[in-house]
Amino acid sequence: MISLTINQQAYQVDADPDMPLLWVLRDLIGLTGTKYGCGVAQCGACTVHINGNPVRSCLYPVSAVGNAKITTIEGLSKNGEHPVQQAWEELDVAQCGYCQSGQIMAAAALLKRNPKPTDADIDAAMSNICRCGTQVRIRRAIHSAAQKGGIKK
Repeated sequence: MISLTINQQAYQVDADPDMPLLWVLRDLIGLTGTKYGCGVAQCGACTVHINGNPVRSCLYPVSAVGNAKITTIEGLSKNGEHPVQQAWEELDVAQCGYCQSGQIMAAAALLKRNPKPTDADIDAAMSNICRCGTQVRIRRAIHSAAQKGGIKK
């Protein structure tokens, strides 16, 4: 059995230590907000936070989590009140929406590290892929969330 703390809740899972965290979250725990995209940690659809840092969970073995705290899109805020989630909604960022939970998690981690990012900071940090081409709206939403503040370090 592997012990995990996910979204401030304790879980015990019977998983192979090499199982990717993504499959533990989705298949064993039932948190399906984190998406499978490419399976090779390139697209970012599977981004979660481990101790506040963005991690691509599709290749991250569950055994590597240890005592770290995991936050998924479901745990970012209770009712979508996180500044990034609000900005995403206000600016109608999502088109198909598939990559957006990973985008939001990457943006939230960026703003926690850098509460007033420049366009260059955003471009460097947001390596997630959006096939719909919403990168311009994503950048705008990150700036909007930064202006509203409320993201604690």
